[in-house]
Amino acid sequence: MENCDQKSMFEKISWNPLFQQANASVVVLNTDYTIFDANDAFMKLVKRPKQEVIGSFCYKITRELDSPCPQIYPHLKCPMSETLRTGETTFVIQEIPVSKDQVAYFNTVTYPLKDQNGRITRVIELWRNITEEISSKWEKRIKDLEANMRMTIQEDRMISLGKLVASCVHEINNPIQGILTFSHLMQEMLEDGLTDGDIEKFKQFLSIMSNELERCGSIVSGLLSFSRESAMECRDISLKELLESVIMLTKHKMELQKIELVRKFSKDTVVVQGDANQLQQCFLNLIFNAIEAMPEGGVLTAVLKPVSVRSDRKVHLEIRDTGYGISKENMEHIFDPFFTTKAEGEGTGLGLSIIYGVVKKHGGNIKVKSKPGKGSSFTICFPTQYS
Repeated sequence: MENCDQKSMFEKISWNPLFQQANASVVVLNTDYTIFDANDAFMKLVKRPKQEVIGSFCYKITRELDSPCPQIYPHLKCPMSETLRTGETTFVIQEIPVSKDQVAYFNTVTYPLKDQNGRITRVIELWRNITEEISSKWEKRIKDLEANMRMTIQEDRMISLGKLVASCVHEINNPIQGILTFSHLMQEMLEDGLTDGDIEKFKQFLSIMSNELERCGSIVSGLLSFSRESAMECRDISLKELLESVIMLTKHKMELQKIELVRKFSKDTVVVQGDANQLQQCFLNLIFNAIEAMPEGGVLTAVLKPVSVRSDRKVHLEIRDTGYGISKENMEHIFDPFFTTKAEGEGTGLGLSIIYGVVKKHGGNIKVKSKPGKGSSFTICFPTQYS
């Protein structure tokens, strides 16, 4: 039976201005989950008159349920149930529906009221709305994740750039040596005096040197463009042109490893909305993976074709190799960050996870097919426009 001190205390709670006018919602519950009392903030929250709330079950008022929340939704942590079970104060963050299509988040703390024998007679719950706090924290978290993503992509670009430079140095060195040879020949021709036949050779040498210089300039421009860090910019991008620029930067590496390149590009103009730097990194990682899977040579096939899926326009990009393939046990982990089958120091394990992140960010999906010893195929599908 409730003692006089407790009865006096509850009476004080009911008329206390701090209880009635507190910004936090305050509700006093009986041990059978019925509501003994509640302040104005709680009434405003549940949008019900006080006479309807008092004496009703809390789970009926807050969630329209017919039984205590954990009995219907075992995953829900009910602060009232926890306090009745442990006899201690409980802290819970609850998701409460406030309308048909909106939920709010509440920081809920319970305080058990006990009689002289230590038996819980009632429980006070304090609800504080933290929806805005959670939203702002989520927004900050999303911004931090996007910043980390950009940083990770740029770090991976620098790793890729190192590989490209090592390959392109040889490709640039060959035309430079040719230009030096032709320049010496032309200098000797000038010193000996030009004949009519020499003039034609002179023109031919100049044409060759000009072409070789343009090739060097194209390679250097591609490397500079690739290494440059720029802000995120979403615009119309020709996938064919972007893929050709990546192939140009990796072509010499393929030739060194005796890899045959097969292009199967549609004649249609394929345009996607996206960030050129991120897509370039994505394609470069795909091609590098294919090259590294064929250390003894092989065939690298690049397929680019638009397709119609129901009423949607899509583009399929496939990079296929004839390398050593991927084992079944590794297949489910290939997109995990830092997962790699390479020896220590030979790979970061970021390449495929970056590919996956970029593809998803551009509204696409990626599929992988592979047979150990037969090769692998990575197919990316993007939403697109084409003509």
